[in-house]
Amino acid sequence: MLGKLLARNNTLRRLVLEWNALGVWDEAFSLFCDGLASNSVLTQLDLRNNQINHHGASELALALKRNTTVQVLDLRWNNIGLLGGRTLLEALQKNHSIVQLEMAGNNIPSDTLKALEQTTGHNSDRQSTLRESRSRTQVLSKEIQTLKEEKGRQYLSLMNTIDRQREEMGRSNGATSIQIGQLQEALNERKSAVNSLTAKLQMTEAALALSEQKNHNMGELLTRVKAEKEEQRERQSRERKKEQEDSAHREGKLLREIQNLIETNAQLMNKVEEKERRCKSQQQQIFELKQELTNSMAELKLQLTQAEDRLEIEKRRSKQALQDMDSLRQKEVEHMTRHLEESERALQERIFKLEGQRIQLEEELSKAKAACVTERAQAEEELGRVRAQARLEEQELVSGLEEKLRSVRSNLQEVQLHCSQQKQTISELQAKNSQQGSEINAMRRRTEELQQDLSAKDQEKVAEVSRVKVELQEQIGHLQAERTAQGGLKEKISALEREIKVLSSNHREVLLDKESEMSSMLEKLRLKEAEIQRMREDEANRASYLQSAILTYVQGSPLGHYSSPKK
Repeated sequence: MLGKLLARNNTLRRLVLEWNALGVWDEAFSLFCDGLASNSVLTQLDLRNNQINHHGASELALALKRNTTVQVLDLRWNNIGLLGGRTLLEALQKNHSIVQLEMAGNNIPSDTLKALEQTTGHNSDRQSTLRESRSRTQVLSKEIQTLKEEKGRQYLSLMNTIDRQREEMGRSNGATSIQIGQLQEALNERKSAVNSLTAKLQMTEAALALSEQKNHNMGELLTRVKAEKEEQRERQSRERKKEQEDSAHREGKLLREIQNLIETNAQLMNKVEEKERRCKSQQQQIFELKQELTNSMAELKLQLTQAEDRLEIEKRRSKQALQDMDSLRQKEVEHMTRHLEESERALQERIFKLEGQRIQLEEELSKAKAACVTERAQAEEELGRVRAQARLEEQELVSGLEEKLRSVRSNLQEVQLHCSQQKQTISELQAKNSQQGSEINAMRRRTEELQQDLSAKDQEKVAEVSRVKVELQEQIGHLQAERTAQGGLKEKISALEREIKVLSSNHREVLLDKESEMSSMLEKLRLKEAEIQRMREDEANRASYLQSAILTYVQGSPLGHYSSPKK
């Protein structure tokens, strides 16, 4: 019945069911979990002391995978155990809404409890980051709206100024047209005077000369007036072009600013999504690395046992061949020691190069940290008041993290010891293989030298040389058979070396990633603890205000208010 209620109810936010023994009946509890999975309103659920076992925990985990509203879950003093803790941990990796989970008194190991606490902490961090991102997006949207309004006003003012300038240009054009009409009237009058003068030209040549001079002067005046008008027109056209270019430039600037603001908003959203993806990927990588470490340790132990068995078999075989070839090996050992020294030098050079790369990466990390510090300097100034209260909690967290680091380092030391032991065995096998290969090469060289010597000698020693060749070929056949047997060992040794190199590189990368994550997590913890304290103070103030308001309402309300709802 509670399951049906949770499946259909849309108002209940908090449900307390402690001391009810709901986990005794598996089928009924599975129905309850089905109702919880289909509910979309409940945020707090208290299931303390309900005798929930690992089967009930698995059913509850399936419900939590589907539910997205429960934020606080109390499962203290039940019988969940290790299997139930693991199922709940797997469910929390898919559920991102649970912020607080109480699991005390359930016979769950400390590792799973810490993992559950970390997942709930990650969920709380995600919710806080989502809230911050939403608030920032709201602030940015408001700022964008204000900028749009301001830019619209600026655009309207520009349009008004352009209209005014156009009106002024129309007025100036009208004035110029009036002046041109007046000049044309004057020209018409002068043309009439010229016509009268042409009629009088036949009378007097002196009057003609005077009239010609007057006409010439008037023509010059007209050309001057036309040139002045053309200059005025060109000036006006230039001014218009400049004003149009200025307006276009201003509009382009405004559009660019709007695009930049949109791009910054998109970048912030992308950063938030990338941070969430990184958190998920880092959790998955940590879990996968732990599994890979356990698997690799088991595989390495099996391979070591197999290699030791094979080494013992090969030692028995090689002792018989080594007794005959001790004198030859001494010379070849010197050659191999030289080769080993050269290989060690090359390896040391590679190690120095890798250390140089590591130093460069650390410098880049320091630069990135310095950039982050500069960006967060403003926030740290505001948080300076709260640091005194947060230092005690930070010290406790740092001590816990240091213990974790010590455990991780001890595990790494153990792995390094195993790797060193494997390297020693591999080096021994390589030395033996190299000795046998050098022996084979020496035998081949000797056969070639003997053949050259025998060709120079007389025909009497041909029979002896043939006997020696037969014996040497038999020895070479034995050595080649041993070499083929050792080729498989070389391939296996090379595969083991590659696996060891991959494991060492992965361990170093994991250590670097964990150190960077530790530093980032410490900074996030400082910021988020300060925010949590602020939120607690705000909630305490609100609770006090609500209590005072409820008390005043209860004291001031008459009895009729209490009787009316019952009716």
